[in-house]
Amino acid sequence: MRILATYNFKGGVGKTATAVNLAYLAAMDGAKTLVWDLDPQGAASFYFRVKPRVKGGARKLAKGDLNLGGRIKATDFESLDLLPADFSYRHLDLDLDKAKKPEKQISRILKPLRKEYDLLFIDCAPSISLVSESVFRASDVLLVPTVPTPLSLRTLLQLLKTVRKAGLKGLGIFPFFCMVDRRRTLHRGTADLAEQIPVPFLGTEIPYSSLVEQMGLRRAPLHTFARRSKPALAYEALWYEIGDWLEDGSGYFTKG
Repeated sequence: MRILATYNFKGGVGKTATAVNLAYLAAMDGAKTLVWDLDPQGAASFYFRVKPRVKGGARKLAKGDLNLGGRIKATDFESLDLLPADFSYRHLDLDLDKAKKPEKQISRILKPLRKEYDLLFIDCAPSISLVSESVFRASDVLLVPTVPTPLSLRTLLQLLKTVRKAGLKGLGIFPFFCMVDRRRTLHRGTADLAEQIPVPFLGTEIPYSSLVEQMGLRRAPLHTFARRSKPALAYEALWYEIGDWLEDGSGYFTKG
């Protein structure tokens, strides 16, 4: 199972939309896919029409006593399951602080699921904490949606510095520009902005669109109601670009 976390220090940059749309596309391509909504706000759970409630919540997760497999819910889409959010996750950082080797807890608790799924997308809360460090250590890739502004680039540089200090040399960092509005001069200069970052950006950009906001009204991925729209096609291109990194040549996803 390959683990991809959608992550950014900043909120409102498209993390959940990225996780939901890419997971849907992966499942439609035949990959057995799981989304873990680790954000206590539960937006991914809402999009998939699943009640955000995990019995036991953060405390059992931190102790390693939470049976994630028993809490997985099916979505309306074949090959796509969800681990719903729980509001108690807002205390997860405090609970992890009491655990033994907290930075490895997420990886430990996911171990029983590794043979059940090809891909896991973790939708992370916008914070830097023990929870995020534990997610980093469990993940193969961080997908980092980045709005083309100086403050967003500064946040990305802070993330890279955090990963470097933690010694996570095997963790892939895949930033990409999101919510791009070509009517704005600054947004048209994404290539110049990307040159300021010491890791390469993915080539695909996700345009700003009210259709992405309509996911909240439709409670569904973009491709289910606006398949030929610009943002849907952009997420499709992003998925295939990421897939080039993940596929081992046989069409399956394997731990590298």
